[in-house]
Amino acid sequence: MNLQPASLAQIDDFDEIVDVRTPLEYAEDHIPGALNAPVLSNEERVIVGTMYKQVSPFEATRVGAAMVARNIAAHLDTTFADRPRNWRPLIYCWRGGKRSGSMTVWFNMIGWRARQLDGGYKTYRRSIVDALGELPAGFRYVVLAGHTGSGKTRLLHALARAGAQTLDLEALAAHRGSLLGALPSGEQPSQKAFDTALVSALRGFEHDRPVFIEAESRRIGAITLPLALLAGMHAADCVKVETARDERVELLLQDYGHLFDQPAFFKIQLEKLVPLHGHARIRKWHAMLDEGRRGELFEELVDVHYDPAYTRSSGAHFVRLPQAERFAFRPTARDVVEQARALLAHLDAAGARALDKRA
Repeated sequence: MNLQPASLAQIDDFDEIVDVRTPLEYAEDHIPGALNAPVLSNEERVIVGTMYKQVSPFEATRVGAAMVARNIAAHLDTTFADRPRNWRPLIYCWRGGKRSGSMTVWFNMIGWRARQLDGGYKTYRRSIVDALGELPAGFRYVVLAGHTGSGKTRLLHALARAGAQTLDLEALAAHRGSLLGALPSGEQPSQKAFDTALVSALRGFEHDRPVFIEAESRRIGAITLPLALLAGMHAADCVKVETARDERVELLLQDYGHLFDQPAFFKIQLEKLVPLHGHARIRKWHAMLDEGRRGELFEELVDVHYDPAYTRSSGAHFVRLPQAERFAFRPTARDVVEQARALLAHLDAAGARALDKRA
């Protein structure tokens, strides 16, 4: 029976990764692909923790051990009932302690070659934080810049379908990045889960090909982007996406139309703009919303809020924006992939010309 903990570097040696933390801990973040088989429920962990502080560590451990034993038995009868004799699971908890240790011992007694992850989730999380400081610098980014409603996200998706490498930060953050960017579900991932997803995405890219990415501020809703990625974005070549104003308004109506089904929420979001635009203008926008004047409302948001905000902030961070390639985009057309291919061909040709000049 080998009970020596396994290192994070050995993770690919195992058939399955088992996360024995509570469902709440697992939901906040977990190793990609890990199966959640909690040895303590959310409620049981609270009970044991309270006993540890208010009664004694011994009583907490005794009661907790009984809970863990019952839960492991239940998992053996259900979750792991079909695992073969030669199954090799890697088991982890918060820091490689008693929760994962208990399951590891029992699994080895059964005959499975189970190992405990040394340091548990904390070790994994530390590796993600380290990767966020190092990985982003290894890529060449091309930033899609442009006014709100110009269709940058649609262009990014079209570029992906055309075969380009793309990093969709708004998809990872489950937020469109603007004042009205909350998705209908209203739920963003935790910061830790976002970080894990971002590292997974970066590790899937080829270093000798550019990565297309939308211009973003440091925060996307409640999510904060790592400084190393921002530094790479701010120094990157840019493409200025240009779209006719009427088409921008139409696109905003398509992408944010769900807000009209939530007028109370929409009004709350608009009220956040009082410091910038004053109470009178916000009341006017509320009235437009009440009267169903959707197009007029978004026209005013574009002219009064979004475009001035873009003008104020766009040149402050993306240092190569003044030299950006300009790209006329029709985001509501059916040929967006063909448009994306045309952009890729144009950028390839521009890159070749630049090399010729340097030669």
